[in-house]
Amino acid sequence: MTDSYNLRPIGVTLVAREHHIRGFRATQWQIDSLVPGDEGDATLWLQLTMTERAAYRFNLASGNPRLFVRAGFAGGPAEPTAITASQDVAADWLDGEQQVLEAAMPLAIQVWIEAYLARHGEAPMEERKKKRKGAGRAREMDA
Repeated sequence: MTDSYNLRPIGVTLVAREHHIRGFRATQWQIDSLVPGDEGDATLWLQLTMTERAAYRFNLASGNPRLFVRAGFAGGPAEPTAITASQDVAADWLDGEQQVLEAAMPLAIQVWIEAYLARHGEAPMEERKKKRKGAGRAREMDA
């Protein structure tokens, strides 16, 4: 049994597109379909976490919310293994040389994430420290 407040199945289907660049063939993987539920070639579980609330809000406020799918190592065959709504998590995957594909977030998932944020509250905004006047600048030294 899953907790419907923070876990949802997402059906994912990938497609390979062949490109010809300067006489070379290259395969580029893309998400063909991304739908709530278990319809697709693979079913991944989208789990929302309290620590990523600011990233979810940023994604939703972007005007073009995305979901990110980890699909194996870069340069290899694409095999979906995980999904996230956090650009921060997706960036960590990329740092680990993972192939990350993205697609528009279905409206039903946007509504679900909004409800999650309403239920658990927005993440506290990190306050920036004020810099002292002249901080970070080289100071002239009297000899």
